Amino acid sequence: MYWRIGAAYRKRPRDDNKSAFRQVVKRGPPPGLIAFDGDVAVGWCQLTPRDTLPWLDREWRLKRVDQVPVWSLSCFYVRIGYRKQGVTPSSSFTGYVTAFERAGFKTVACHVPARPIMRHDLKAIAAPD
Repeated sequence: MYWRIGAAYRKRPRDDNKSAFRQVVKRGPPPGLIAFDGDVAVGWCQLTPRDTLPWLDREWRLKRVDQVPVWSLSCFYVRIGYRKQGVTPSSSFTGYVTAFERAGFKTVACHVPARPIMRHDLKAIAAPD
């Protein structure tokens, strides 16, 4: 919820944030992806059109690079006991550059060294031969 409502996230009771996120899920579209190991949910990432995460545009380190309509991977969580096993390196919240690079993402801007803006052009890999 942080990237949806900003600093208010930390000021609200946990149950209020959970309830608000349940409403996001019910309203749709799905706000992310879940990683499973069999029947056990072991990880989650928020994956959604950037326009649904208005707080990203308020954060100068993550300001928009251009007007290309992109989706954002803005939050990761990996269950304890499943970290450093290929789901993502840890529960790093926003992920690590090396993990994104291994997945084919490229840095397109870097307002501060610790927070590069990365993209993966899915059209380029989906183009028929």
